[in-house]
Amino acid sequence: MESPRQDQDFDSWQHFLEYEKSRREAEAAGEKVYAGVDGIILCTQDQTHKGILQAFGPLKLHVLCEKPIATTLQDCQDIYLSLGGARSPERIFSTGHVLRYSPHNMLLRKLLLEDRAIGELISIEHTEPVGWFHFSHSYVRGNWRKESLAAPSLLCKSCHDIDFILWLLCYKTDFGEPAHMPSLVSSVGNLSLFTKRRKPQAAGNATNCFSCSHEPNCNWSAKKMYIEKLYDKGHRDFPVRVVVPDIEEITAKAGNEYGREVLTQILSSDYDASTPRATIESKQWYGRCVWESDNDVLDDQIVTLTWDDDSRTVSCKEFPDRGPKTAVFHMVAFTEAQCERRGKISGTHGEIQYDSKEIRVYRFDKFLQPEAAEIFTPPKAAGGHGGGDGGLMNGFSKAVEAVINGDLSVEQAQAKYVGCTLKEAFMSHAMVFAAEEARLGRKIVDWQDWWAKLEQRLLSQ
Repeated sequence: MESPRQDQDFDSWQHFLEYEKSRREAEAAGEKVYAGVDGIILCTQDQTHKGILQAFGPLKLHVLCEKPIATTLQDCQDIYLSLGGARSPERIFSTGHVLRYSPHNMLLRKLLLEDRAIGELISIEHTEPVGWFHFSHSYVRGNWRKESLAAPSLLCKSCHDIDFILWLLCYKTDFGEPAHMPSLVSSVGNLSLFTKRRKPQAAGNATNCFSCSHEPNCNWSAKKMYIEKLYDKGHRDFPVRVVVPDIEEITAKAGNEYGREVLTQILSSDYDASTPRATIESKQWYGRCVWESDNDVLDDQIVTLTWDDDSRTVSCKEFPDRGPKTAVFHMVAFTEAQCERRGKISGTHGEIQYDSKEIRVYRFDKFLQPEAAEIFTPPKAAGGHGGGDGGLMNGFSKAVEAVINGDLSVEQAQAKYVGCTLKEAFMSHAMVFAAEEARLGRKIVDWQDWWAKLEQRLLSQ
């Protein structure tokens, strides 16, 4: 195997940044250098996005950033401004709102907004069933367990669900139409189960499943989850590879039994009263008791968005679906389904029910007829999020290619292939922060006023 070239191997993003700066200087001086990059794909931990995006900003690269863009409203604002804000974009920007790009959801949007299968939209009930196992892994024991380390679970897990709702109810296929944005935002939620006061008495003072007498009777046992139900059944992918990133290499070289020992050793790693708090907080303890974890993010939350009748200010003949409507979003941890979203959309001419596999359209005008309900089964796409991951990457790469080849302007390529402006991406993140403000303040937020004040602050910077 050949050794990697100078432009192919870096031990950190800082290392690559310095290389690219030096490469550009050498190229400007007329030296022979390797070709540079056209864009970056940012898939680091959420809280690192701002620093990286601002560091790379002067290089004027196309950017695909994993969601969320950042973990605080201020950081999102800073990134938005550093990337050009509401000005004409200089480069393509896309974020990981993968729900926009799956074949299933693209068909759903077509049925709603182009085919108008159920008439004017009245309301949507959309649920993200995070899944009992997924939540305990990622949001109780894992990287996203604390707001101070990551962000509220509504942002980390469900910002693309809020974006999905806005994509369906606010924006049409023509970027020239003014968005019909909600008027009111409210939210309620709880950390319902994973707190120390809910710990079973039989678990005593145990902080790790492998030293707990209650473990055989516990649904949340790390031993059962990672070893007995997954590893022992041949599963080596997520979440086992999160606990032991090189698990496949280990088992390939030393066998399954040794791999099990390594997994068990890591899961049984524990701390006690003498362990410094900083040490405990510096890592993920995937064998940790779920009632002894330091998590504080919500495991159940509802967001309600309300729209006013906009038909008096914008022509409904030219731009329909601007009447009053409501959206209710529910993020819930305690479900059998693992991130297999489902929902119901009501319209003036019918109703749509959807899950991760099919879309059922029922029309009122065909009451009691066999064809009253029509089932659509979008082709099952490979890859994560029902093909949304691949769709996101495909759209980004096509947009960048179109700009590089001079076929389209940045704005045209952004509209055609990404389908979302930087402002819309920022706005959907802002909606999450408005919902959190409503929940924490136990109030209803006037979105129009909230957004107008935010825009004023942005213009003053």
